[in-house]
Amino acid sequence: MPEGDFDVVTGASGYTGRYITRLLLSRGRRVRTLTGHPTRANPFGDQIESVPFNFDRPDDLSRSLEGASAFFNTYWIRFPYAGQTFDSAVKNTRIMIEAATRAGVRKFVHISVTKADASPLPYFRGKAIVEAALKESALSYAIIRPALIFGIEDILLNNIAWLLRRFPIFAIPGRGDYRVQPIYAADLAEIAVEAARDDRRFTLDAVGPEIFTFAELVRMLASAVGRKARIVNVDPRIALGLTQIVSFLVRDVMLTGDEIRGLMTNLLVTDSPPNATTRFSEWLASNADKIGRTYASELARHFR
Repeated sequence: MPEGDFDVVTGASGYTGRYITRLLLSRGRRVRTLTGHPTRANPFGDQIESVPFNFDRPDDLSRSLEGASAFFNTYWIRFPYAGQTFDSAVKNTRIMIEAATRAGVRKFVHISVTKADASPLPYFRGKAIVEAALKESALSYAIIRPALIFGIEDILLNNIAWLLRRFPIFAIPGRGDYRVQPIYAADLAEIAVEAARDDRRFTLDAVGPEIFTFAELVRMLASAVGRKARIVNVDPRIALGLTQIVSFLVRDVMLTGDEIRGLMTNLLVTDSPPNATTRFSEWLASNADKIGRTYASELARHFR
């Protein structure tokens, strides 16, 4: 690929990476993806080139980034599993930042999370460490901080809908009055791709136009899928225990204690004005027949 003629996206077959890749291709950009599964079929076929992360071979990683205009980083983990930890995710992201610097990448667009520096939870603390490393680098960067991302490929909201479709009772941890501010994955991709054109170094929240309490969100999903499940408020420990039972049955990790704590401490909502236009309520009405039809497995998608 000629110099500056392509962009790099981590995990183009993943969730947010897929939306970013689709948008870049629609704008005539050539895309190379870094992936942990370089031989696995991807939804874009031969439109994109797949190369391994090469975290253990940083010189090879750097060479694979030479000539890239923008680097879109969606790499992270939801929870520790199969030897992967938040510490290793931080280490691997530092390796990518250093490789991008050596390769002369013009812009590093990093997908982080809202309030990354406001929580001691390992998921958020790791994100904050990565943000700091990027700010200390010589790269031109854009740190994009989305809240709860929704789309038909989503796992969390899909699996809530899946539970509502199949069980007569749904347990909400605590009072359910903690808030979320959903952003559509396609809007997030638009914000990220536009950020790559900006030569400034900046951090930006990426949030949608609607804010809901978690209880409101669950009731919206129940109504959308046409189910009248009894929604009950329970101690968060009981909610986690029930989730772990379902996780065992589906051979997955449906939700973690840290994720419940993150929800309950309002980490997925900000005071920033909305910069995405898609309303979750309208999207849900249009996709009610699709969401929650099948279970979405985190382990099958990323580890198996």
